[in-house]
Amino acid sequence: MSGYPQGGYPGQAGFPGTGGGYPGQQGGYPGNAPPAGGGYPGAPGAAPPPSGYHAPGGYGGTAPPPYGGQPQVDPQTAQWFNAVDQDKSGQISAGELQKALVNGNWSNFSEEACRMMIEMFDRDKKGTINIHEFGALFGYINQWKGTFEGYDRDRSGYIEQTELSAAFQQMGYRFSPQFVTNLLAKFDPKTRRLTLDYFIVACVQIQRLTNSFRTRDREMKGQATLAYEDFVGIALGAHN
Repeated sequence: MSGYPQGGYPGQAGFPGTGGGYPGQQGGYPGNAPPAGGGYPGAPGAAPPPSGYHAPGGYGGTAPPPYGGQPQVDPQTAQWFNAVDQDKSGQISAGELQKALVNGNWSNFSEEACRMMIEMFDRDKKGTINIHEFGALFGYINQWKGTFEGYDRDRSGYIEQTELSAAFQQMGYRFSPQFVTNLLAKFDPKTRRLTLDYFIVACVQIQRLTNSFRTRDREMKGQATLAYEDFVGIALGAHN
């Protein structure tokens, strides 16, 4: 599929009941790729992608303020929230989020991506997000969309092998071509390219694993000795 549908990407069809457009569509998204970096991912000089725990406006180095102290939600964010909150529970589930998010090829975000993002922004661990968490989540998605578009050089709506290799290199990762090939095959065995949702999932998982590995790589040489249980815990996300 060449070009973004009707010149808008993604979600041109819009959220239910919003009259069209992806959140932030009117004001646009940041489209600049992060600056080039080198060295061990996350080390000084490297430029990792946005992280669920480093997104501006909360989930960064400092925790966001308690809900009671948060500023009022702007009307457009409230409109988006109400459109996505189909059962009017005041909370958004992964299933509701999945119905609202659209990739550049008109496919909905994967269940895996939506569950991951709900978990990242669900501060009270109920499996859903409230309107404040929703606002933070969409700021995060906006960042990722800008990053994605910065690497999608041919404007196909997909990140392909050459683009993904360049993205990893610019983020500070030094992966072999075979690793990139295997990663693409994991998410899309047939065409071996990534939509926005799987690009987010892949980058977030890699960053999580890198952070866990780096804490065990005492000499910062790219090598570490892991006990079997520690390795399994890291792989399953049970260990930091």
